[in-house]
Parts: sequence; C-alpha cells; structure tokens
Amino acid sequence: VRMDLRTVVLDVPTQDVISHDNVSVHVNAVVYFRVIDPQKAVIQVEDFHMATSQLAQTTLRSVLGGHELDEMLSERERLNSDIQDILDKQTDIWGIKISNVEIKHIDLDESMIRAIAKQAEAERERRAKVINAKGELEASKNILAAAEVISQNPQAIQLRYLQTLSDVSNDKTNTIVFPFPTELSDLFKTK
Repeated sequence: VRMDLRTVVLDVPTQDVISHDNVSVHVNAVVYFRVIDPQKAVIQVEDFHMATSQLAQTTLRSVLGGHELDEMLSERERLNSDIQDILDKQTDIWGIKISNVEIKHIDLDESMIRAIAKQAEAERERRAKVINAKGELEASKNILAAAEVISQNPQAIQLRYLQTLSDVSNDKTNTIVFPFPTELSDLFKTK
C-alpha cells in the first residue's frame, strides 16, 4: 500500500453548535494533519482520512458546546489548541499527527447579532453614566471646597458676586435678576 506522508488539509464542514449559554452558531474549521506511522494508518483504522474528518467534526461540536458565546469569539486561540490536543491524542493510535487546528468562521443568526449590538450599546451607556456620575461627584466636592474658602472671607464673596454679574452681563437673555446683599440696605436706611 502506498501512503502519502505529506501534510493533509482537512476542511471540517460547517457544524451547528449550541453554546453553553444556549446560543445557536454555525462553525467551520480546518485541520492540518499528516501520517507519521503508515503501518498504523493502514492497520489500526479502515479509512484514516474519513475517521479523522468525523472525529474532527464531533470534537469541534463537543468542545465549542462546552463554552459560552463570548468565549468562542474572544478565546479562539485557546479553543484551537484544546481541539488540537484532543484530536492529537485520539488519532495517535492511528499513526496520525494533528499539527494544527484553526476555527475559520463562527456565524451567528441575524437576530443574535442585533441582540449583541444592543447589549454592547447598553454597556457603553452604562459606562458613560458611571463616568458622568464620577465627574459630578468630583465637581460637587470642588464646589464645596470653594464655598468653604469663600465663606471665610467676606471680600471673596463680593469678588465672586462681581464676577457673576460680569458673566451674566455677557449673556444675551432679556431678564437679569440681581441679588441684593442685605449689608447694602444698611447704607440706605434713614435715621
């Protein structure tokens, strides 16, 4: 029996996988392997190519089915390595060496893509609200500190009052309300 000892590229057809968090995805992969012991490849298994293909399909489904969707999308390298290790151990008795496994595509339903987009948008809004609340807290602490400094010096209050009037005069609104300090009313009292 003649045996080709070159690396074989095996395209694993698309598999329907239900993730650990019950999301249905379509996954395909590619497996690179080669025969390292031709005698075992002929004697230990009837058709090593078909056996490796079937084993790759079932292993892909079982490994990915044990993980959540987020892990599938973000930890692809680790999943590739896990699948390769499992396949390599199983095919060793057939004289086959699995050199590499690559998950090619993880396809989601359109409704799931929309749900993930909504989740990402909600997360961005949550972060924006947290940042805004931290900014408000910091601003309120600074205003309180400024109020304590100003309250200790009456001239500082007057300077702040004049600065506020200057700011208001630059505004183009029609109505301006002038706060009138009670200390000034003492000047106009008649005896």
